[in-house]
Amino acid sequence: MFHTAIAGSLPKPAWLAETGKLWPKWQAEGDALARAKADATLLWIKLQEDAGLDVIGDGEQSRQHFVHGFLEQVEGIDFANKVEIGIRNDRYKALVPQVVAPLRLKGRVHATEARLLRAHTSRQIKFTLPGPMTIVDTVANSHYADRVAMAFAFAELLNQEALALQADGVDIIQFDEPAFNVYLDEAATWGVAALERAAQGLTCKTAVHICYGYGIEANIAWKKTLGDQWRQYETVFPALAASRIDQVSLECIHSQVPPELMALLTGKEVMVGVIDVASDVVESPEDVADTIGRALQFVPRHRLIACTNCGLAPMQRGVAEAKLRALAAGAALARQRYV
Repeated sequence: MFHTAIAGSLPKPAWLAETGKLWPKWQAEGDALARAKADATLLWIKLQEDAGLDVIGDGEQSRQHFVHGFLEQVEGIDFANKVEIGIRNDRYKALVPQVVAPLRLKGRVHATEARLLRAHTSRQIKFTLPGPMTIVDTVANSHYADRVAMAFAFAELLNQEALALQADGVDIIQFDEPAFNVYLDEAATWGVAALERAAQGLTCKTAVHICYGYGIEANIAWKKTLGDQWRQYETVFPALAASRIDQVSLECIHSQVPPELMALLTGKEVMVGVIDVASDVVESPEDVADTIGRALQFVPRHRLIACTNCGLAPMQRGVAEAKLRALAAGAALARQRYV
């Protein structure tokens, strides 16, 4: 019961990149950077295992950003002439590349990281990719007829890489879709349809991560506008319950998400966020076990996975390490409590 996993990202060591930033500057170039990325990945594999996690990820150590790490290997995108757009329904502004031609992969995107991960742990491994809707919300469209057409174009490319990751030995492929909590009606229709296109033909476990964002100022301010109950999940969960996706990752601890919304995910494995990524306060094992206990009112115990609310990338490394240990210890305590 209660396997443990991270949502995706982990802090980059100071010798790899700037710390405390979502768009960190690399500290090396060329072969030295490639070696540093591999070293950081190996470090976090070991730290996750030492913490006691059941499912291991690469911590996205080779990616400057969870979306743009994929886009860098896509033809048809102009990175030289970036434009400013509003992201997540204008929650914040950013300079982003433009899609200017038909999209094609230049080749494999994450083969090096996935194979390194597979070679250095015997535990289950999970690899994360950005979801189609979230990619569309993070680039400027100067080619396709509309957002839907561009989303399905990206979904085809994601599917190519996902099938290759499966062949690399990845056990769980997760698509990150924070945009699902913003464009609610679209998410429940073409968003989920594009997600299923991205996962087409996969026989490994598939997952979707839907969060309220990293613990950065813009996201924290947005959450304060959402009222006493965050009910965004209520729109998309029924569509996901009817989909072929196996697992759904959601925020729980220190959120205003009504826990009963988890009951909408009938038949799915639920990655319950039991670690807060917007606070440096480290949860106790009791905190984690208590959160698992609340979720058990709505999620069968054999379908509950203890997870982080979102990625830990902007955190200080020591805090992140302590939170991983709390995650594993809390799940172990929950196994004793809820036998």
